[in-house]
Amino acid sequence: MCNHYRNNPDQIPLWREYAGFDVRQPNEEFATDVYPKRMGMVVRKDDGIVRSDVMAWGVPCDVRGASGKMLEKRVTNVRKLSSNFWKSMLANPAQRCLVPFSTFAEPKIGHGREEWWFNVLDQPMAAFAGIWRQCKYGPAFAFLTCEPNELLEPLHPKAMPVILDPNQYEEWLSTDFVGACAMSKPFPSIRMTVQ
Repeated sequence: MCNHYRNNPDQIPLWREYAGFDVRQPNEEFATDVYPKRMGMVVRKDDGIVRSDVMAWGVPCDVRGASGKMLEKRVTNVRKLSSNFWKSMLANPAQRCLVPFSTFAEPKIGHGREEWWFNVLDQPMAAFAGIWRQCKYGPAFAFLTCEPNELLEPLHPKAMPVILDPNQYEEWLSTDFVGACAMSKPFPSIRMTVQ
């Protein structure tokens, strides 16, 4: 489960060139080394206009703890797209976003805090398929995950983030629920590297 990624602000102008959106870096500060609950940059549509924004990573939801008491948990990765909680966001294109990243991490199993770092070969920045909602603390986002591709599977067999190709960005921000779910699939491993 991806709970760490990096975003290089110096690459945002390059990302704009191939993403096809005239978005600027947000005026608000955002983390470049992003962990859950930190502020990350997202790109979303607002009344038909594509804009950048800053939101907290991790959508709050209530879960029942071992004692039976309700606890608030921040969910950063979304896999069960049919659950009512996520479906309501995913079905509404206005609640979808792109989450730009330079590289993302998955833990090295059995190696403490060590991580594998993955990136997209032909893009200095890529984007995860994200969803967001307004919460009592302000806006928060998460991104979709899917089964891992051939590169990730031996290192992190559980899942990988849904990475979109630039020619899918507009579709992600505007398609219907069925179309959005169909985009939840592994990115081609041949276009990625690991360190």
